[in-house]
Amino acid sequence: EIGVRLVGSEMCIREVIKRRSIAKEIADQGRILINGQPAKSSSRVAVGDTLTIKFGNKTETVKINRIVETTKKSEAEDMYEIIDETYAESFDQL
Repeated sequence: EIGVRLVGSEMCIREVIKRRSIAKEIADQGRILINGQPAKSSSRVAVGDTLTIKFGNKTETVKINRIVETTKKSEAEDMYEIIDETYAESFDQL
């Protein structure tokens, strides 16, 4: 399946990070990894990729299951699955 940009108008990352502007900012700060490699907002994502997202003291790893142009909010959860979710006890551990 053809990949799409990480921060696209209807990309599944928006279901994990609710606002596109925040997703772009987090990506451009190097806090998103695609398959273990640093990503930018213009990076491409494909089905099967894993995204590790660091925001605040939370780190979440998700696997991309499906990419579609548009989706209903009720169907968006099928686009990815949460593989891991961890919390640092303090920001010093980040």
